[in-house]
Amino acid sequence: MSVKFNVQITPAAERDVEEIWTYIADDNPENATSFILRLEEQIEALERFPERCPLIPENELLRTGYRHLIYGAYRTIFRITGKTVFIVRIIHGARLLAPSLFQ
Repeated sequence: MSVKFNVQITPAAERDVEEIWTYIADDNPENATSFILRLEEQIEALERFPERCPLIPENELLRTGYRHLIYGAYRTIFRITGKTVFIVRIIHGARLLAPSLFQ
């Protein structure tokens, strides 16, 4: 049996979810809600085997140990500390990941 991780979403990541919904809802609120629900399912799945997600390429430059889960055009950036998965940001894949995103 695998160990279950506790998944915590930071306030910055919560704001990201709201912004994603708003952006998609400009065209179609129903699609926005559907996308967010599927995104949340993907995030909840990190309770099991979050290590399956790859380390982000920016780790070398940022000197971090973040991983990412890609869903659609978005990257869920997270770190694992002990038995907790911290969702730090959810950004569009075209955005550059920079230290300023974590402030």
